[in-house]
Amino acid sequence: MLCKITDLTEVLARFLLAAIFILAAVGKLSAPQETLQHMQNFGVPVFFYIPTILLELLGGFLLLIGLATRPVALGLAVFSVISGVVFHADFADQTQMVMFLKNLAIAGGLLMLAKHGAHQWAVDRKICRKLEAVQGISAII
Repeated sequence: MLCKITDLTEVLARFLLAAIFILAAVGKLSAPQETLQHMQNFGVPVFFYIPTILLELLGGFLLLIGLATRPVALGLAVFSVISGVVFHADFADQTQMVMFLKNLAIAGGLLMLAKHGAHQWAVDRKICRKLEAVQGISAII
């Protein structure tokens, strides 16, 4: 019973982390002018608008299905810290401090995922099993 709960929590954690990035990308796509203005207000070149959306959408989707989980989680953790520093480093404003800490907490969850990988209901797990069966090796996915 405890193993099933653990499996479910691992999958739920991965899905929740993925949802943050997917929904953030959808928000940016649904309000491009506001997003671009916000980026410019913080000195971020508008060039980063499309790459950010692609990173959030693709990264979120890959987390959701559990493909390339470790490198994707590590990349999104770095992105979360950088975006926290760029957009939420006004610690005199308590709301911004909370947003900064939220970004750090997300990065922490992603680092745990990068360390442990995706387990249940993940494409990585299927690939790993196929590699082991075909080649008789232990994959490090």
